[in-house]
Amino acid sequence: MAYVLRRIGALIAVLIVSSFIVFSGMYLAPGSPEQFLVQGRTVSPEVLEAIRAQYGLDDPFLLRYWHWLIDVLQGDLGRSLLTQQDVSSLIASRLPTTLFLAAFAALLIIIFGVGLGILAATRSGVFEKLVVFGSNLGFAVPTFFAALILMFLFGSNLGWFPVSGSGTGFTDRVWHLTLPAIALAFPGIAVVARITRTAVREEQDSDHVVMAIARGVPKQFVLWRHTIRNSMLPVTTVLGTNIAGLLASAFVIEYAFTLDGIGSLLVNSVQKKDFAVVQAIALIMVLAFGLINLIVDLLYAVIDPRVRLSTKVAAR
Repeated sequence: MAYVLRRIGALIAVLIVSSFIVFSGMYLAPGSPEQFLVQGRTVSPEVLEAIRAQYGLDDPFLLRYWHWLIDVLQGDLGRSLLTQQDVSSLIASRLPTTLFLAAFAALLIIIFGVGLGILAATRSGVFEKLVVFGSNLGFAVPTFFAALILMFLFGSNLGWFPVSGSGTGFTDRVWHLTLPAIALAFPGIAVVARITRTAVREEQDSDHVVMAIARGVPKQFVLWRHTIRNSMLPVTTVLGTNIAGLLASAFVIEYAFTLDGIGSLLVNSVQKKDFAVVQAIALIMVLAFGLINLIVDLLYAVIDPRVRLSTKVAAR
């Protein structure tokens, strides 16, 4: 419990610092909200002053940040400068598509990345070479290009999957988001498969595994109880990093497949300098990244008892 509380405390500290960076970063960008609101029209200084007063732009910077942080903690993310809609409602209508896409891609990374890596480590020969070649291909092919290839082959050419829209209902959504999820997960699968293969191979050559096999312990038991479990620490780290990055990289896929997620909303908001929306989405991404890292830290203690032991010793 002490370990969990310390990790949660660290997460809160990271979120506070990140919120300040997100808030201040938008005001360091070229342009200003009031210039966007007037849409390039020539207006009197009185009108600009009224706009600045309405949005609190004349308040000291730290005071603006404090008011914004208090509103965020109360669930008020402000109003869009572009549409005058409530930002919370605007994001809530698009967030399910992005979360479903990211979860789908994460599931593919876990199943195929870890699975192919384990098979490549335990089965030498042609299969291992194919996995290594596929991982190299995954490193080299950009996500957007992979999306175009999938759209051409399985969408436009074969007609197996739709190439636009996010669908309605669970089954229809899975069908619509299969190609986007594969394109989004492709680089992650390549990285995880490569790391898993290396980690399992190194663990197979460790002293305790060799000794267990020499003592007559069944190889399958040694493989699952010792080799794979002990090799999961670096794999878990890489999995966490890749899954956390899915939300940030989803905007490329959403743009390619014309999906109504927060990634496409972020791109449009950055282009139009819609500060409130950009700040809210950036904060959501930071929160998601922090929560996934917290889960990874907790998984360490589950996978490796030495983490729990070192935590107890440090507490004493």
